[in-house]
Amino acid sequence: MAKQIPLPPDKEQIIARLFRDHFETLYLLSLKFVHDSAAAKDLVHDVFETFWQKFDLLPLDTNYKSYLFTAVRNKSFNYLRDHKKFTSLEASAHTAAPERADNNVRELTVAINKAVATLPERCREVFLLSRYEEKKYNEIAEQMGISVKTVENQMSKALRLLRDHLKDFLLWWLIPIGVWACLCVL
Repeated sequence: MAKQIPLPPDKEQIIARLFRDHFETLYLLSLKFVHDSAAAKDLVHDVFETFWQKFDLLPLDTNYKSYLFTAVRNKSFNYLRDHKKFTSLEASAHTAAPERADNNVRELTVAINKAVATLPERCREVFLLSRYEEKKYNEIAEQMGISVKTVENQMSKALRLLRDHLKDFLLWWLIPIGVWACLCVL
């Protein structure tokens, strides 16, 4: 008599088991990034919904746990980007040192504006479109008639030059007053 090979569990069983086993950990991972319980739960649910929809398209050797953790991390980062959950420079300055905040923010704004003005023309234009007008790289590329790769290179160059130009200012003014959040802007 031939030995029967057990059939693999079906899609519903696999996803239900993964949900049972990993939802709480995935939720805590998302919560660590977004600091909003409802949003973290929604993000994890969205990941599982997408996972359900794409399940049949995934390679058979996919590590589902790793896939879910990576998807939740990326979804959380996207949420932060889309909902601007990064602390603004001004808000950080006001909570860190209220009596000095206005002067420090003004000084930093002047220093950043001067540094941006020193950028080569194309770098400056790409930087301003990205950071001030909040355009995506593909939108910038289309508007300027250049490739997305050129936009990426120009942004890297702009950020490197700004860091170099502002390094002394950042070291002596921002770190002591706890306004490190603006480094995320650069």
